[in-house]
Amino acid sequence: QVQLEESGGGSVQAGGSLKISCAASGSPDNWRYMGWFRQAPGKEREGVAGIFTGAAPTTHLADSVKGRFFISRDRIRRTVSLEMKDLKPDDTGIYYCAAASYVPPGQWYDPAPYTYWGQGTQVTVSS
Repeated sequence: QVQLEESGGGSVQAGGSLKISCAASGSPDNWRYMGWFRQAPGKEREGVAGIFTGAAPTTHLADSVKGRFFISRDRIRRTVSLEMKDLKPDDTGIYYCAAASYVPPGQWYDPAPYTYWGQGTQVTVSS
């Protein structure tokens, strides 16, 4: 069993920065792949960033956040963080951490392969 606990988030004005983190517990085999998803009111959940947490981490970012968001992992602290810069009102939403033992190549952005989910943390960007 894997438990994911998000922290961080909050409210910021456009152009500001925030960092959210996700602490994972349980067998690392069950969270080799981790992702950040967000869901805005009335919209579907979308993949924002993904990372393979192995010895040679591989990261992925949605086109809408490239150059502004950075995903990283801390193997010792068992956390995955999403650093968000130059935030825009369109970045507003609930951000969820997700984990999976395996995600098919090229599908990091698809919620379906992810087995475990955190409760979510609110990010609000005002104009």
